[in-house]
Amino acid sequence: MKKKLKWISVALTALLGFFVVLFILNSEQTSEETAPIVVIQDTIVPINQLFDINVDSFEVIQSTIKKNEFLANILLPYNIDYAIIGALAKKSKSIFDVRRIAVGQDYTLLISKDSLQKAAYFIYEIDAVDYVVYDLRDSIEIVRKKRPIESKIQTASGIINSSLYQTLQESNANPFLAVKLADIFAWSIDFYRIQKGDWFKVIYEEKFVDGNSIGVGKIEVVEFKHFDRSYLAFGYDVDGRTEYYDEKANSLRKAFLKSPLKFSRLSSRFTMRRFHPVQKRWKAHLGTDYAAPRGTPILATSDGVVIKSAYGRGNGNYVKLRHNSVYETQYLHMSKRNAKVGTQVRQGDVIGYVGSTGLATGPHVCYRFWKNGRQVDHLKEDFPSAEPISPSIKADFLIKKDSLQADLALVVVDKMDEGDN
Repeated sequence: MKKKLKWISVALTALLGFFVVLFILNSEQTSEETAPIVVIQDTIVPINQLFDINVDSFEVIQSTIKKNEFLANILLPYNIDYAIIGALAKKSKSIFDVRRIAVGQDYTLLISKDSLQKAAYFIYEIDAVDYVVYDLRDSIEIVRKKRPIESKIQTASGIINSSLYQTLQESNANPFLAVKLADIFAWSIDFYRIQKGDWFKVIYEEKFVDGNSIGVGKIEVVEFKHFDRSYLAFGYDVDGRTEYYDEKANSLRKAFLKSPLKFSRLSSRFTMRRFHPVQKRWKAHLGTDYAAPRGTPILATSDGVVIKSAYGRGNGNYVKLRHNSVYETQYLHMSKRNAKVGTQVRQGDVIGYVGSTGLATGPHVCYRFWKNGRQVDHLKEDFPSAEPISPSIKADFLIKKDSLQADLALVVVDKMDEGDN
């Protein structure tokens, strides 16, 4: 009986094998002749990215730094203890000092979605471009990154009716161009004396992040018509920095800035006879007053060394600089001094801030100027230019200058009077 069952089992196995082979052969024939081709496409699932991090598995909290808010205030509620916060601050010092976290700056927290609600990432935005990512998951990892910046070449022009800043706004141009233009022409145009009818046209670089303007980059070329005189400036890169030259390749930088403030109002000129508003008597005013809001930075008008930094009953807080054997300058009525005796300063350094200390009726800086030991009106001085462009690169500059000037000629100033071009 057992022998009979064994043969039945063998027969069934053989029969099953036959059908399997038959099925395979039939399948191959069918696939070659009649089976449709099925293409399975990869499905790309979009990842929710923020600061190059997949945030799908996190709760995202975005906010800004508030007054008296520090790193501990932000992280402690999300189960990051003092020990970790201290280690983070120490490790971050070489990348970004967390003590510089500023009120009003944006930050982002990525929080776990479980019941623990623990912070996994803290991202602090230093500015529109730079940000720092703190990875708090295992060991602390800190990376400083930049958003991609897009640069566009823009043009702007306008006739000044009130101020340069307002004209730029009305022209839908970046109003921060005003600061750039003031810097470029600081040695040749007194921007406190801009008059109605002055005009400008400019080609410049504007920078964008995520489609939002973050500021003005290089000024390529600009023409500014002031008091019936045309001023041209051409940007040219020298040793990694942009310098500005006129059409003859002379530098626009001169020995002294026209003013110790970037923007303000000329409130009183150098004169041998002025009625003093505090002392109520006529006397010489051997300086030039520039009115500006309290706290406005006061700039050194040229390189020099601080020879006095003190307080006087009449002068208030003041700083005096010696520039060379010929020139000295003094800056009066500061709210606060930012220079110590013996310090070497560079042109444009902040040496104090506008105030009304001493004999002053309102916030301003009285700027005094000495030439060969005698006080003179700095606005009447004709200062020498800085070094012209190097002969080795002058030919290349002139080629680029001609190209930029041709481009600028295509920029039209609306309602420009005939003959002004």
